[in-house]
Amino acid sequence: MHFEYSLAGAFVGFLVGLTGVGGGSLMAPLLILLFGFSPAVAVGTDLWFAAITKTAGGLIHHRFGSPDWKIAVRLAIGSVPAAILTLLWLGFFHSGELESDLLMKLLGGALLLTSVLMLAKRQIAGPVQRVRDRLGPAMRSRQIAATIIGGALVGCLVTLTSVGAGALVAVLLAVLYPLRLGTKAIVGTDIIHAVPLTLVAALGHSWLGNVDGWLLATLLVGSIPGIIAGSLFAGRVDDKLVRYALSGMLVISAIKMMTS
Repeated sequence: MHFEYSLAGAFVGFLVGLTGVGGGSLMAPLLILLFGFSPAVAVGTDLWFAAITKTAGGLIHHRFGSPDWKIAVRLAIGSVPAAILTLLWLGFFHSGELESDLLMKLLGGALLLTSVLMLAKRQIAGPVQRVRDRLGPAMRSRQIAATIIGGALVGCLVTLTSVGAGALVAVLLAVLYPLRLGTKAIVGTDIIHAVPLTLVAALGHSWLGNVDGWLLATLLVGSIPGIIAGSLFAGRVDDKLVRYALSGMLVISAIKMMTS
């Protein structure tokens, strides 16, 4: 067994449980840049990794009552159909996978977008709050529509790159629901929503032949205990410190992806 894969799984799993962020954003780059797997196999295997790992984390968060199930359902209404349509597009028009150079650049762009949004979360929240104040009661219906549309965009991006189910949704929830959701509720809702999305995308990539089962099993040996430990510590660690550290890692990975 390759213990370095299990250690990578434990590291990423811990971050996912702690923040709801880090699954595809870190695992796919690790598999490509550090371990040398092809981008398509890295994405497909990472989606299974995320689905199983986040199921374990979701059970922990559900036990402690942190997810907002209504918002998770709104996100899934957009993301799951979008994932299915993206898989069908890949299967029928691209022989199951994008060309490697294009996928690397798409991954790099997704990582860069994720890192920028993580750092700019507070700056984005201000203008959104002013829009919310102007709209008044009408904000509720638009909030629901924005959640579904945001979920659809994330569903497409996650299916193509395995990136975004955690970080992008966390920013979306923080911006749209600043009063309703605290840090722990955002993490729990984020993880719960990611389970059906990544499961559908992972099943699709298995159909497309983009999954390495042995690699997946080795990653899970470390990730399951990692995400359980991270979930138990959620809300007890300085969110700003974790966000800056993750953003730095994502920027480095993005630059390497886009220039390789």
